Order: sequence, then structure tokens, then C-alpha cells
Amino acid sequence: MAPSRPGTAALVAAFAAVYVIWGSTYLAIRFAVESLPPFLMASSRWIVAGVALYLWRRAAGDARPALLHWRSAAIVGALLIVGGNGLVSWAEQTVESHLAALLVAIVPVYIALLSWGATGARPGWRTLAGIVLGLAGVAVLVLPGFLSAQGATVTAWGLLAVLLASFLWSTGSLYSRKAPLPASPLLGASMEMIAGGVLLAVVGLARGEASHVDLAAVSARSWIALAFLALFGSVVAYSAYVWLLKVSRPELVATYAFVNPIVAVALGVVLAGEAVSGATLLAAALIVAAVAIVVTSPAPRGPAEPPAVAE
Repeated sequence: MAPSRPGTAALVAAFAAVYVIWGSTYLAIRFAVESLPPFLMASSRWIVAGVALYLWRRAAGDARPALLHWRSAAIVGALLIVGGNGLVSWAEQTVESHLAALLVAIVPVYIALLSWGATGARPGWRTLAGIVLGLAGVAVLVLPGFLSAQGATVTAWGLLAVLLASFLWSTGSLYSRKAPLPASPLLGASMEMIAGGVLLAVVGLARGEASHVDLAAVSARSWIALAFLALFGSVVAYSAYVWLLKVSRPELVATYAFVNPIVAVALGVVLAGEAVSGATLLAAALIVAAVAIVVTSPAPRGPAEPPAVAE
């Protein structure tokens, strides 16, 4: 039986969640890592959200997932949650939230490049122009951090970590479309959260973060940020993202990169006093323009792919 076409209201709500909520999570992550170690903070966020969502979906009647489903969930969790979110959480100890959001906005460019490599279908000239423009924006944003005076090494590595996180997130997003996962997108999302959260805990413990956890010293702002990330960033927005990947084109889903930087920059300036330089504004213009070109360009010619069907 062919899957039912999603309703307009559901699509609008899901895109709104991904557009707006994820734009605010960059500042929430910055507040959370002020007094919590990054990988263990991220681990607790995803495990709590994943377990709650998993128990709800099983109680609602979703079938018990197979071992193959858990394997796929672990791969997606490693790419999206550990590689994508974990690295951003680590980077935001030294990288301001709006800069991280701008670098993550390059995701549609990565997806275009990865799709090109996977299918062999050469993108059109508009897509290629968008890729070049996006890479130019990244260079404007990143190069000063690597070329500045001594003392900026950590920040430079933080910028590089966000770029790597964006690449891993793009890879996981494409893989998840064909990965054998449960028929219920929400159950699959919960499994990815749990698997990714456990892997984040392993990374955090291996880095010795447990010795830096002092619950008495955790600020109220960090606790509130962590709760916001778990409920809204993980349960609501991540579930919406996973569902959209199943029912919409990945290039269209990636348009959240238009809005996330705007929300992140506004919140960073207003709530955290982050300074936005002229170079940052130029980079933002280049990256957003590149994303607009890439996601509105015609798909490359080649054999049409059937929609991914969950197993």
C-alpha cells in the first residue's frame, strides 16, 4: 500500500519547528556548555528525549524494532547526533552561536556535493555557482580565525569542528533516507536519539568529562537551556526533521538553513551580546545566497530515485 500523502498543515508545522526551533538551539547550546561539559551535556539531552519518545511510541502501538533497525539507528545517530550535534556542542565553547549557525547553513551545499558524488549526475551551472558561492562565504567566515594572532587556535579548531559537523550531518541525512528503519518515523527518531546519546556518553567519558561535572556549580541558565534542548530541540524539531526527510526532498528540507542563521544571529546579539562584524555579514549574505541558489536549482538529470521506504 502506498504511503498517504502528508497534509499541508502537518508539513507547515514540521517546517516551522525545524526553521525556528533549531535556529534558537545554537544559543541554548552556548548557554548549556557554560557550566556543563559538552559531550555529556549533549548525551543527557538526547538520551532523555529518546527514551521518552521511544516509550510513548511503543505504548501507542508501534511494533518492536528489529536488530537491523537498531544498527541503522546507530549509524544515523553517530553521523547526525554525535558527529553533527556533538561537534557543534564542543565547538560552541569557543565559537559564538551565530557563527556556528552560519557555518551549519552550508549543509545544502554539502548535500549537493554528496549527491553528485553518489549518483554521478553532474549538477547544473546554477548549482555549481551556488556551491562556489557557499564555499566563498565559508572562507570569509573561517579564514580570519586561522590567520589571526596567537591565542585563537582553539577558536580556529572550533570553526573546523563545525564544518566537519555540517559534513557529517549532511551524510547522515542522505543515508537515513534509504536506511532500513521502522515504519514509524517517530520510533526511528527515538532510536537514533538513544543510540546517538549513548555514543556521546562514550565520547564524553573517554575525554574525562565526568571529572568536570559539578552539579552544584551548574547555573540555572544551563539547566534551562538543557531542558529546552531536550524537549524542543530533540523531541519536537529533530522528530520533525526525520519525518520531513521521509516525505520531502532533502534539498527542500535543507532550506531550514535559510532561517536558522537569521534566528541564531538575532538571538545571539539580543540575548548574549554577540558582536556581528562586517565580515560576518558578508559571509552570511554569501552563504544564504548560495543556499538559495542550490535549493532552487533544477535537479541534475539522471535516473529518478524512488522514494525511500522504511522497512
